[in-house]
Amino acid sequence: MIATWYVEAGKYQVLPIDSRGTLRLADERPQIAATRTSYTYYPGTQMVPPAAGANVLNRSHTITADVDIPGGGAEGALLSVGDVQGGYCLYVQGDKLHYVYNYVGTEFAHVESNVPVPVGRHKLGFQFEVTGKPDISKGRGAPGIGRLYIDGEVAGELDMPLTMPLAFGLAGGIVCGADTGSPVWNKYKPPFKFTGTLYSATVDVSGELIKDEEHAFKVMMARQ
Repeated sequence: MIATWYVEAGKYQVLPIDSRGTLRLADERPQIAATRTSYTYYPGTQMVPPAAGANVLNRSHTITADVDIPGGGAEGALLSVGDVQGGYCLYVQGDKLHYVYNYVGTEFAHVESNVPVPVGRHKLGFQFEVTGKPDISKGRGAPGIGRLYIDGEVAGELDMPLTMPLAFGLAGGIVCGADTGSPVWNKYKPPFKFTGTLYSATVDVSGELIKDEEHAFKVMMARQ
């Protein structure tokens, strides 16, 4: 029986057998759409399945939201991915820009901007810079440094030693302008729709990072 199985397996070209199990989830899957490095999302649209969107796992990336803040302020999610089991959200709350990363529902990395989000039209962003390699066998994605940006200037920074290695929460997708369903964390309530004007949110996975020369100089001087 075993010999017959291998004969048929060779006949139908299923060898060699890949027995890596869950590690295979990290492999890139063929997509109908052409490969690209920039994905732009718009509010008021349906949730985008993770497989059809920007893959930020284990890679440097940036998120940039084009917003207009009214005189009375605004709050809500700019871009959310995943759910209570794991994911992230870039949002405005209490007149500050926030980013939270949920690692398997147990560890949360959070940063709040050190300045208020100004009134008017602005670019609000987040950048993740990879600083090491993932350890998939131990359930750890690539570590990195996260930075908040307001109009291209650094407004907050955090260390992110734990990231999701293979996938975000299975019940959530990519949502622009809200965090629907089971939210990434409990510091806000769903659907947490953005109350200002959100034109779009763009995710760039090219690896090109935002450069704030003034901030870099200050960090260098602090290390002297």
